[in-house]
Amino acid sequence: MRTLVLSSTSVFRKAILEKLNLPFICDKPNIDEAPLAGETPEQLVERLAVSKARKVADNHPDALIIGSDQVAVHQGDILGKPGNEKNAIAQLMRFSGDHVTFLTSLCLYDSASKNYEVIVEPFSVYFRELTLQQVSSYVEAEQPLNCAGSFKSEGLGVCLFERLQGDDPNTLIGLPLIRLTKLLANQGIDVLASQP
Repeated sequence: MRTLVLSSTSVFRKAILEKLNLPFICDKPNIDEAPLAGETPEQLVERLAVSKARKVADNHPDALIIGSDQVAVHQGDILGKPGNEKNAIAQLMRFSGDHVTFLTSLCLYDSASKNYEVIVEPFSVYFRELTLQQVSSYVEAEQPLNCAGSFKSEGLGVCLFERLQGDDPNTLIGLPLIRLTKLLANQGIDVLASQP
């Protein structure tokens, strides 16, 4: 099997990709992730997934490279990582009784041929009506300060939700595995048949 490279140093994406039980290496893309003028959230994440994959392609001349990016969107606004408790609390209170859509892009880039496929997968999180005390307690307990949307769905953050809507729960954490297995199959890699 060809070398598989995850163009990311995200511990979350690495843990998700490990679920496929395939050998892979990680490489840090080091790109500017700032949005371009007039760029929609969908265009932003698609461009960044392709850019991340291309960035590490020179280091891996005959590999399949996985690039991915994610933004959270609420009422048309792109949400950043909160960075501190005050911002996290403010974000979560804003979401109370409403929903946030996460757009996660996925690019599978063939560094030998320079061909690639890219998709953007939506996943929506519907929040319960939340009190300031609930939100403050949650933020203090889980410290989701480096997470888009100010929560960790794989942890205590699930208690914030009314329901989830999407095809693949891995998408919410940062890497749509169902779609990735299809992109790998397009490259001749059957994940189930490739198990050690």
